[in-house]
Order: sequence, then structure tokens, then C-alpha cells
Amino acid sequence: MDNIDNLLGIGSRIRHDSYGHGVIIKLNYNNYEVCFIDYGIKEFAKKFDSWQVIERIEPEDSMTFSKMERSLVSILKKWSDVSEIIPLGDKWKKGKMILKPYEDDLKPKEIEIETFFHKIVMVRDRVRVMEQRINSSKNLNDEEKINLQQYISRIYGSLTTFNVLFKYKEHQFKGGGK
Repeated sequence: MDNIDNLLGIGSRIRHDSYGHGVIIKLNYNNYEVCFIDYGIKEFAKKFDSWQVIERIEPEDSMTFSKMERSLVSILKKWSDVSEIIPLGDKWKKGKMILKPYEDDLKPKEIEIETFFHKIVMVRDRVRVMEQRINSSKNLNDEEKINLQQYISRIYGSLTTFNVLFKYKEHQFKGGGK
């Protein structure tokens, strides 16, 4: 290795011209193993430098399985549409939501609360992904990012009504963002 100061550690985020965004998941003696969302795991020589380093992590002497697992979970949350499993509050399980129209000749609509809750969580996850994509966009200037971020904060604020459905407070919506 010519320049040890330029080594990237596990968890470093890169952008490759052909494969897109990736994360270094393993260091071998001569190679990096990089995980790309759409292309899977690819190997590159440590001397390879034809990618853009988005976030550099210092290499460590050793990596434990639990550290790698935490890195991978963090990466998946940042870069994918994968949803974590969020538990519904116990008092709502097997419940129904009934929407009753004002006019008596119209039938009420019943929705399983689990179905409704799942849709709310999907909306939350997609807003988070949109927020991440806005923040990492190279096509928007800082003022445009801030303006869009204010709309996202208002979306979160509007969704706080549904916090009563969540089992744990850390999964709830917060008006100020995330």
C-alpha cells in the first residue's frame, strides 16, 4: 500500500460512476469489499481511487461482528426503502377503525387498525428517505434544501396526531424532524 493515510475504513460511504452509492463492508489485505444497493458486493483494489468518497471512516485494527451489524443496519436505514418493524400499541391490536359518514344512507367504512398503522409507518419511512435524498442531493443548493426541509418538518408535525398508535415513544413522529 503506497499511502496508508488514504485507506478507508469499514462504513465509509462512496459513490462509484457505474455502481452508484456503496459502503465499504470489509477490508482484506489488498482489497475493499463494497456493498452497492443495486449491484450487491463488489471487490476493489485498495489502490482504486476512481470513486468519490462521501463519508470517510478511519480504518480500525479489528472489526467485531456486532460493530459490522450496527454499521449495516445504519447503512440500510440511510440508503434503502427497507422498513423496520414498528410495534402497534397493545390496546389497538385486533381493533378496527370505523369511518362513519354524516349521511345515514351511506355505509360506514371499517379498516383494521393494523392495516391503517402499517400505512402510517410506510408514509413515515418514505418521508425519511425523501429527507435523506434531499440532504444528499448534488442538484439542490443549500437554500433549496432548507426550504424543502421546512416542508418535511411540517409533514412530521401533521403526522403527530397518529402518535397514539405507537407502542414506543421513540418511534413516534416529532414536529421538528426525524
